[in-house]
Amino acid sequence: MAASRIVIENCAIATVDAHDTEYASGHVVVADNRIESVGAGPAPARLENVVRRIDGTGHLVTPGLVNTHHHFYQWLTRGLATDHNLFNWLVALYPTWARLDEPMVRTAAQGSLAMMVRGGVTTAMDHHYVYPRGTGDLSGAIIGAAAEMGVRFTLARGSMDRGTSDGGLPPDFAVESLDDALAATEKTVDIHHDASFDAMTQIAVAPCSPFSVSTELLKQGAELARRKGVRLHTHGSETVEEEQFCKELFGMGPTDYFESTGWLGPDVWMAHCVHMNDSDIAAFGRTGTGVAHCPSSNARLAAGIARVPDMLGAGVPVGLGVDGTASNESGELHTELRNALLINRLGAHGESALNARQALRLGTYGGARVLGRADQIGSIEPGKLADLVLWKLDTLAHASIADPVTALVLGAAAPVTLSLVNGRTVVEDSHLTTVDEDAIARSTRSEARRLARIAAQS
Repeated sequence: MAASRIVIENCAIATVDAHDTEYASGHVVVADNRIESVGAGPAPARLENVVRRIDGTGHLVTPGLVNTHHHFYQWLTRGLATDHNLFNWLVALYPTWARLDEPMVRTAAQGSLAMMVRGGVTTAMDHHYVYPRGTGDLSGAIIGAAAEMGVRFTLARGSMDRGTSDGGLPPDFAVESLDDALAATEKTVDIHHDASFDAMTQIAVAPCSPFSVSTELLKQGAELARRKGVRLHTHGSETVEEEQFCKELFGMGPTDYFESTGWLGPDVWMAHCVHMNDSDIAAFGRTGTGVAHCPSSNARLAAGIARVPDMLGAGVPVGLGVDGTASNESGELHTELRNALLINRLGAHGESALNARQALRLGTYGGARVLGRADQIGSIEPGKLADLVLWKLDTLAHASIADPVTALVLGAAAPVTLSLVNGRTVVEDSHLTTVDEDAIARSTRSEARRLARIAAQS
């Protein structure tokens, strides 16, 4: 059967390939779910079975954005504890999060995904680690929401086995036992993980953080992930308090502790990594351990400025993350392109810290590399999966910015004229095509109120 083709022409193109190839006016041809060709000028003549031809004048085409760290459930608790640091924020919100149930989690996933996808995200991930007892199939609810949205997705199946009675932060009834956490994680991998080239759903093993998991859960979690051939994810070196906690409890800093439990390697990525010294960064570079950089959340919770330029210089894979929307109320990854550039320029490297193209790379190819999918997504190259975004840059918001990549990264949020995931349209003229945005908005308001009522009565 002949491939169905979509042709996009007359647009600027930032391929984010190994050479940062760009075209001031070029074309992209999609055949079924793959990129067939990309280049300067119009598309090749006499293409067969073209089902859609798009005039991209005034637009920029980029790879779809890749989100490498999120907590979807937090969509229902946006705007709370806005003047807290991380530790006090967690203490304030864990009692509410511990009251989540399956309908709430599904609705929160829909809201989080909708906000990201209509803003250019084509690959999302969720680090879900709150599994209160008797609340239903939370992982299945999240995966179902992503499938309905049509977005490529990684669920980092999280876990916690250290409650307040063991010196952890979460309430005891919101944590799992070691055996239950491992068994549920393995079951999730067995049911949902797809290792194929064009997989829409993948699973990672993801104990939450040193604050909330035992050493044994980290060690056995790493063994489980490698036995199953999936990736590993957790929070690392987010705050000064975490470093002090690890030194007091384990006699070493977070990076050395993670290495002692098997948690450094090319199949591992960690969120935040704000408080890392030269030795820590070198260890990540040496082992190929990845980082999900979350600049807005780090600023919101006063965690600090991650040393992204130094990480990149050491060869560390770095992508961008929204983080949960209780610490990043906008919930968009485009915001992270801009904030990654701006916040890192406040650090030691000044104006040379990052430029617009490096920021775009973090949000596309960098994220694909962190998720272990750099051979499939993250750049516009023939043979890769057709995850693309067409950004409209000819409105008042960007009218006087000549360079389209600078306009996208530093300018106001650009409207998305078209977003393709696996060759399928998921956004058209800034609106989701696969779900009802208004219905999701109504549902999230209702479920947020229900969660607040339940938490207040507890």
